[in-house]
Amino acid sequence: MSRFYIYDFSEMEPAGSDEMDFDQRGDFGVLPYLPEYWTESGRRPLLIRLGEKPAGFALINTHSHRGGSVERNMGEFFVARKYRRRGVAGEAVRQVLALYPGRWEVAVAERNTAAKAFWPRAIAAAPNVTDLVRLEGDGEHWRGPIWTFKASTSPGSRDRQNNR
Repeated sequence: MSRFYIYDFSEMEPAGSDEMDFDQRGDFGVLPYLPEYWTESGRRPLLIRLGEKPAGFALINTHSHRGGSVERNMGEFFVARKYRRRGVAGEAVRQVLALYPGRWEVAVAERNTAAKAFWPRAIAAAPNVTDLVRLEGDGEHWRGPIWTFKASTSPGSRDRQNNR
């Protein structure tokens, strides 16, 4: 599935870019750092399923797009085109944030307009999220918005937080 993810991203490359070109075999190759998700601590590869069918993936790590590390970072997130705009991605985000509580960071490439619309809504819709803040990348570590927030272990914590 990672090749389809790279393929989707390739359409966002600026004219004249050599990034995300096909290799000599007509393939995109392996997503950078993908093998490390099975060998390094702090990295989690997750398969998104719709029933029994694979529908996408989420890659969680501790890399901060502001420099250094963070407790949890959504390194990559992909839902196949067939399953988009059907609530699959939003439900996947909700489940991931419920399974992996902590201080999160989600960075979106400036050129990814669909993701810039999706992520703040999906994060805010998760019942266990508080302290959602949008930051801008510094242009050195990242170009684009970075959302930081806390995902708690208790879904009711948002209601308690909002009633204070």
